[in-house]
Amino acid sequence: MLSIPVFWGTGMIVEAFRQVSVGQHVQSLHTGCQLLAAEKALLMKLRKSTGYTFINCKKALEKFDNDVAQAETWLHEQAQKEGWSKANKLEGRKAKEGLIGVFVGDKAAVMVEVNCETDFVARNEKFQQLVKDVTFATLAHHRNKTQSQPGYVKSVLSSDDLSKLSVGEGTSLADQVALTIGRLGENMSLKRAVTVGIPAEWKIGSYVHGGISTQTEVAMGRYGALVVFQGGKEGEQEMLGRKLGQHIVGESPLSLGNMDDLPCGESETRLLPQTFLADPSRTVAQFLRGQQARVLDFVRFQCGETTEDAE
Repeated sequence: MLSIPVFWGTGMIVEAFRQVSVGQHVQSLHTGCQLLAAEKALLMKLRKSTGYTFINCKKALEKFDNDVAQAETWLHEQAQKEGWSKANKLEGRKAKEGLIGVFVGDKAAVMVEVNCETDFVARNEKFQQLVKDVTFATLAHHRNKTQSQPGYVKSVLSSDDLSKLSVGEGTSLADQVALTIGRLGENMSLKRAVTVGIPAEWKIGSYVHGGISTQTEVAMGRYGALVVFQGGKEGEQEMLGRKLGQHIVGESPLSLGNMDDLPCGESETRLLPQTFLADPSRTVAQFLRGQQARVLDFVRFQCGETTEDAE
């Protein structure tokens, strides 16, 4: 409370009250600025962790009195609902663009195809994260399924098979696709996947064409190949697998063939009698003999091809 000396005149009293009022106003502004800064920091944090718009993040924070955890949960729930709504509306639109994802781990490998409508969306980080999620969910499924199975194991997963797999804390891949559709506004689909598991003495080679340099954990591109082989010169097996993968992507063989098969010219569709892409003076079989190796199996994916094309 303001204490006023008895000898003050009216003008001095007015001035004193004015100074007190200004001080209170400055203090109020300072407190208000602190609150605004704190709210802005929460807004930035929520925006960064979720990727949702500032408007939606602000709405969520206001709804839950700046509780970031509750706001984030609510945002995900709303996005999921909107994603499924958009997914249902866009269901009939053709999705033939997208990416092939390839991951080669310890004695196991995965190759997946995820489709979208345009190459523009295929280059988006959120779509690439979806491809990564599909790849690792498929790998986890393979490892759970084949823990007690020795020898060579190969599994092909359809679109329906992939949709049922889980990612993260029990979220299905179908939900993850719907969420990404809601964020990017294009129809998307899980096309197919293949997994291979090999014995200790076998090797897996891979190659992705049109790769995305920003992705390191999972190789991504328009074309992909996995090749299972034995042998090869010590220290050169990784390069051997890559060269074989490049050939499979470039020459599109449909079957393996035999080491002694005679080539049928440019129309040859068996891998082993084909002219080797990296050395046109030899067939693939002749190249493998020189490397003391043999191919046991291979898979090739081309983004957007029909199932009949791949068979």
